[in-house]
Amino acid sequence: MQQEFKVQGMTCGHCVKAVTQAVQLLDNTAVGSVELDSGKVVISSGVSRERLVEAIRDEGYAVVT
Repeated sequence: MQQEFKVQGMTCGHCVKAVTQAVQLLDNTAVGSVELDSGKVVISSGVSRERLVEAIRDEGYAVVT
């Protein structure tokens, strides 16, 4: 299932990597894209939206739902 998020607080490549790794820890088969400039994160995964949001927030980023 494809899910889209607006993530605030990402400022660099390290931020993109942190968000990507947080998602992949929940589902190592997840595929997605992270657009640093817009904050748009698109994830294809069977993991619930709530768990994905929690994982991203645990990395220190705000998720606008």
